[in-house]
Amino acid sequence: MAITTITRHDNATRLTGTGQMICRYGLVVVLAWIGVGKYVKMESRVLIEHSPLMSWLYDFLSVTAVAYALGTAEIVAAILIALRPLSSRASAVGSAMAIVLFLGTLSFLFTTPGVISAHFGPIPVLSGMPGQFLLKDLVLIGVAVWSLGESLSATRG
Repeated sequence: MAITTITRHDNATRLTGTGQMICRYGLVVVLAWIGVGKYVKMESRVLIEHSPLMSWLYDFLSVTAVAYALGTAEIVAAILIALRPLSSRASAVGSAMAIVLFLGTLSFLFTTPGVISAHFGPIPVLSGMPGQFLLKDLVLIGVAVWSLGESLSATRG
């Protein structure tokens, strides 16, 4: 009986560790890939120009400059998060950057025309683009918050 309990605990611990690694480095891949995408396409223009939080950027920066700045921030955040085995502080900074970036994109759910395609009674139905595309950031911000907490805990330990 005791061996079975130990084995279950060991398996649960391994699964938890594997899940954490997938979360952290999945976040790294998503941030880096989206960041690189900002250099080859500017899909965020429609989202940003309708955002009261970010539209002011176009008052003094070009669409390309805004895309490059956001892309660079996403790539830097990804690199810093990926450095977790070497520096928990760097990972914490990258995680905090990711949280800010995802807060910005989640705000687009409320400011971008076309996010809601219909209503099913009182429940709004999200459009495929941009609604469902933006909704993924709810999970990604959760991963970034976890990564920040884990990294901060490691800096204290």
